[in-house]
Amino acid sequence: MALDFIFMLTRNDRTVKDAMEHLQTVLATGVHHVGFKDIGLPVEDLKELNQTIQFAGAVSYLEVVSLDIESEIASAKSALEIGVDFLLGGTHVEAVLPILAGSDIQYYPFPGRITGHPSVLEGTQEQIVASAKALSLYDGVHGLDLLAYRAKGDIDALMTAVCSAVDKPVVVAGSIDTPKRIQSVENSGAAGFTIGTAALDGVFPAKDTDLESQLSAIQEALARIESRISPQGKVNLEQGFAKFSDPWSPKVAGRINDMQIKLVKLAGSFTWHHHDDEDELFLVNKGQLLMKFRDREEVIEKGEFIIVPRGVEHCPVALSDECEVVLLEPATTLNTGNVENGFTVSDLEKIS
Repeated sequence: MALDFIFMLTRNDRTVKDAMEHLQTVLATGVHHVGFKDIGLPVEDLKELNQTIQFAGAVSYLEVVSLDIESEIASAKSALEIGVDFLLGGTHVEAVLPILAGSDIQYYPFPGRITGHPSVLEGTQEQIVASAKALSLYDGVHGLDLLAYRAKGDIDALMTAVCSAVDKPVVVAGSIDTPKRIQSVENSGAAGFTIGTAALDGVFPAKDTDLESQLSAIQEALARIESRISPQGKVNLEQGFAKFSDPWSPKVAGRINDMQIKLVKLAGSFTWHHHDDEDELFLVNKGQLLMKFRDREEVIEKGEFIIVPRGVEHCPVALSDECEVVLLEPATTLNTGNVENGFTVSDLEKIS
């Protein structure tokens, strides 16, 4: 399961005054989860912030920083009024659940004992785990907001213990300001993590301290941790075709799922054949290709392609001295299909 990066438009447990300005940068960098606190801006401004987030197709989060029950009830009502997707934080679960009942808001309260501003998580690992277990038993609690990096002791052990103890998703918050800490969150089995002040203040290791650079660095770190970095570079067809000269011998230039991208040079006429299970795409890169069918013939020029459905008998013919074709077909495809003869190539060479 992918780890969700939730960017918080907050500093020191308050929504920043220029949140809307920052939000444009956040959304432009492809962040899909964006949150804010229930204090720092008027409710009307938070509504506009929320609407902008959701209109962009992102998921919105309101994190409660209230410590007394009355303020937390007011925050839960604000969450309904604002229309956020997730309500994070808070500790007075039994007071909040009736307010959220019947809504679509996902509720992730804090396990453990929360004190002060900025909020601090207090208690032993055993106490925090026990609190997490108790909270997870409530039907209206959809997950937990763990202030792990605002706690003392072995943070890695705490995150792992909480994630292992409950069967609901855990979002880790606090001061996550390095790739190493993101890796620790990933290792713990958490579902997501929040970063706010670290990025706004330019603390996360990046090329620069501006918000765009910070968010890009965070997302790159997460992509590397989750092995979502592409090893593939671009392929130049002219250079690819220049690597071989033998005709009717497809070379594998790339792969898409179970499909292979092959380069083949044609000379003269091939053999009549069909493929029982595979469709084929022939894209002419240079020259002219004649595709013979039993009912007709098609001339395919440079920049054109033709699809040969499975089961259809066909015979490719090069109409020009130089005919280069890009093939897109399943990796199981034998070039001569149901026929085996001198044209058959079963062990394809890779050229990239």
